[in-house]
Parts: sequence; C-alpha cells; structure tokens
Amino acid sequence: MSRFTHLDADGNPHMVDVGDKPITAREAVAEGRVLVSPEAYAAIVEGRVRKGDVLAVARLAGIQGAKRTADLVPLCHPLPIDAVEVSVEARDGAVHVRARVRAAWRTGVEMEALTAVSVACLTVYDMVKSVDRGMRIEGVRLLEKRGGRSGHWRAPAG
Repeated sequence: MSRFTHLDADGNPHMVDVGDKPITAREAVAEGRVLVSPEAYAAIVEGRVRKGDVLAVARLAGIQGAKRTADLVPLCHPLPIDAVEVSVEARDGAVHVRARVRAAWRTGVEMEALTAVSVACLTVYDMVKSVDRGMRIEGVRLLEKRGGRSGHWRAPAG
C-alpha cells in the first residue's frame, strides 16, 4: 500500500481538492536561525558584508519566498496571500528569522511561513558564505497556525 493518501487513477500523488472547503481566515508563524562564526556575526552587525545589508536582503527574500511557495513545493496550492511579515534580527551570535503569513482561503499558510523562513535563512548563508562557510541553518519550524477545520495549534515550548 502506498504511503500517499491522495493518488490519481494511475497511482500518482496529486494536489488535494480543496474546492468544497469554506474560505476562512488563516495564519501561520514559523521561525529559524542561522548560526554563524563570531567573525561573520561581527561583519553582519557592523555592515561589512560585501554583498550588502544582510538583514534587509534576507527579509525581502523571505517575503518573496512566501509569495513563491507554490512554485517551489510541488503539491502546494497557490494562495491569495493577504500579508507576509518577516523579521530578521542578529542577536546572541546568530541571525534569527520569524515569519507570519495571513490569507483568507481554503487551505492553510503553514508552507508559506516555513518557506519564508527557509529562503531568508538561505539568503543569509549566500550573502555571508565568503566569511563563514561553516554556518548552520537550524530550528526551522512551525510555531503556530490558526484557522481551518483543525483550528488553532501551537508548538510545544522549547
């Protein structure tokens, strides 16, 4: 038996039909971080990265990533996103990213929030790799989601 629950007539996975689901307000929050060397952290904080303002560019990349999620994740529905907020902050020797995505639609925005965080973290890596190739992207996870049939969910603390 296949592990895919949504298969077409040929046994291939396909997008889930959400056409009959009601349109409801949806929101998701995700986070992640990039652990960097002290040298890379100083370069980011002091604005000495050759490619430019790491935090600002990563923030814009995260927003763009949320908007392009359906282009990147094969079975993800394209959504009419109402808002994307991405914060990118250098603190405690790392770059911390948090994204909040909102939409009124038939399916959730968890993938958009996670994609925003992932793309922002990858952008930090790309911009700072000349200083630190040993950076680590960690802790990318969904923190909270609201809306839809399953209602409100929050990640356990820690």
